[in-house]
Amino acid sequence: QVQLVESGGGLVQAGGSLRLSCAASGSISSIHAMGWYRQAPGKQRELVADITSGGSTNYPDSVKGRFTISRDNAKNTVYLQMNSLKPEDTAVYYCNADIGFRGNWSRDYWGQGTQVTVSS
Repeated sequence: QVQLVESGGGLVQAGGSLRLSCAASGSISSIHAMGWYRQAPGKQRELVADITSGGSTNYPDSVKGRFTISRDNAKNTVYLQMNSLKPEDTAVYYCNADIGFRGNWSRDYWGQGTQVTVSS
């Protein structure tokens, strides 16, 4: 059984910072790409950032220069440092990981989500 457990969400004023963490646990052989997505009320879930096992990162223009994704492979953990937060960043943030298992197969997993609210 694999779990992704997120932490670090909360309420912050515009211009502030938050750091999200997501730890994967269970019978994991390897973790390929990891990422963060968000979903605001009435909107579709969208990519915020992702990172390959080798450390290559990808961001949409809406967060580029403000958010930084990183990972600690030894801890099976991915982080999202969010700076210069804006009210439009308010959403539920979800962790995602492509996890590999013995037998050379993999599956996509999602965390339970953590609320980030940015007040103006």
